[in-house]
Amino acid sequence: MVQLFQTFAGHEDHCERGHSQSSMRAAVESALSADAELDCTEITVTMLGPYAVLEGFAHSASDIVRATMIAEDVVGKGNVQSRMLRR
Repeated sequence: MVQLFQTFAGHEDHCERGHSQSSMRAAVESALSADAELDCTEITVTMLGPYAVLEGFAHSASDIVRATMIAEDVVGKGNVQSRMLRR
């Protein structure tokens, strides 16, 4: 199964300014780590084009929402796909 993502305006501007996928991934990982209330030890961030993909496990549904919101603050609203599961 192939999942197609809708393209949103704005992310291309970041790429034109020199932000590579690896730097965007590192920025998302750093932002997740900086949140003292979020345990991100089991969250993996990958970039799929302009999208940040969050995978792994969280302790609660609110942690999944929080991680998604933090990632959207970095890569832009609508550019995060969460594949996280709650334990």
